[in-house]
Amino acid sequence: MINKKNLWFLTLFSLILVLSVYYITMPSELLLNNGYLNETVATSNTGDKDDLEVSIEESELLVALRVEADEQMVNEMEELKSILTDTESTVEEKNNAFEKMKALNMSKSEEESLEKLIKESYNLDSFVKKDGDQIRVVVSSDKHDSTIANNIMRTIQGKYDEKMYISVKFQK
Repeated sequence: MINKKNLWFLTLFSLILVLSVYYITMPSELLLNNGYLNETVATSNTGDKDDLEVSIEESELLVALRVEADEQMVNEMEELKSILTDTESTVEEKNNAFEKMKALNMSKSEEESLEKLIKESYNLDSFVKKDGDQIRVVVSSDKHDSTIANNIMRTIQGKYDEKMYISVKFQK
């Protein structure tokens, strides 16, 4: 005789099985088109069968810089995690590794908030890399304007109490 627990287990298991089979058999084109870098929007004109495609692409330079920074952070995190999970590491080594992990996470969140601030304030795509008291900003723009660079530096410095060394570079 099947009791309620077994019935629920079979129901949920069959649901998971069906969803996993669906996911595996789903065309890979659907997975690739749902990314953030290439978004395509199709709209039709009134009365016409013509489609208008608008594509939004982030600068290749900014993507490359983000990928490089993410790879570097992942490698550092893996090294720190190996220290934390090593049974032969001392308590002091584990504490230092944990503090470094916290600092990496804080630095990453500050970088993202500064990128968001630049996007909201100046409507410019940017990449921000923070290393101690040095902040490097790469802005994706054709126009190299010293006034905008100065304003970006002042905006970023306004977020910190201590003196930061900020550099702004324009690239397309």
